[in-house]
Amino acid sequence: MISIDFLLSRQNHDGGWPYSAGPSWTEPTVFAMMAAAAAGRQDAVAGGVEWLRGLQRPDGGWAPQAGVEESTWVTALVALLPPAQIGLERHQGAVSWLVRLTGRESSPVYRLRQYLLGFAPEPDQAFHGWPWFPGTAAWVGPTTFGILALRQEFRRRPTRSIAERLDLARRFLLARMCREGGWNHGSARALGYDARAYPETTGMALLALEGVRAPQIDRALDAAQRFLNECRSADGVTWLRFGLTAHGRLPAGYCPPALPFRTTRDASLALLADGEAAGRNPFLASL
Repeated sequence: MISIDFLLSRQNHDGGWPYSAGPSWTEPTVFAMMAAAAAGRQDAVAGGVEWLRGLQRPDGGWAPQAGVEESTWVTALVALLPPAQIGLERHQGAVSWLVRLTGRESSPVYRLRQYLLGFAPEPDQAFHGWPWFPGTAAWVGPTTFGILALRQEFRRRPTRSIAERLDLARRFLLARMCREGGWNHGSARALGYDARAYPETTGMALLALEGVRAPQIDRALDAAQRFLNECRSADGVTWLRFGLTAHGRLPAGYCPPALPFRTTRDASLALLADGEAAGRNPFLASL
């Protein structure tokens, strides 16, 4: 059983959290802050805020670690935090960065190059997801967090640009669904073969598609329930819990298996999933 005390014991002196040990990183720090806030430990959250503020880049995005001079997908994680917590101006910088960024395959230059080379555009390249790093292809993971962050922002400040970006990103996920139902990390097909879906990415995508009505969703939910019965990965089980609960399909009375939590990230997400079972989901709530 993971406790909040275990998580707080891993906080570094600089206020951030490592993946397991060593220097602080943005991803585990944000998830740990969410778990600490849910447990009412604002003292730990304050340390994380101070550390995060030092990592914002001039373009409004966030670096994954101190010393990295490029904004990456972790900007979406910071944008999930309450605006007043990280600072309204800083938060708006993160949101603007997210609205501007798309995967490389969505850019006019890339599409022109493919056309000149005689390649027909892939159907799943018609929609805009988010990449791990600027200038690279979009993937399911960062697209999930981009949707969750902009969804919360749209509830606070509905604008046409955010609505359009959310629509394209949701369509991106639906277009990337694997034939068997569920999601891989990237495309539904690779090198001419159907790609296999994975538990963690299936749960993540379903969480991001909460409230979406489409024929593909039922197929994905069936796949997620199969994965839940078979999965022996703490990361996979946690994201499946989030995804199935978002659609009201987590089995009644479900008790997750006792699995090792190897990183701060895994422990934080497990605590958040336990809180979701009590009706608190920081990924879907308007903070």
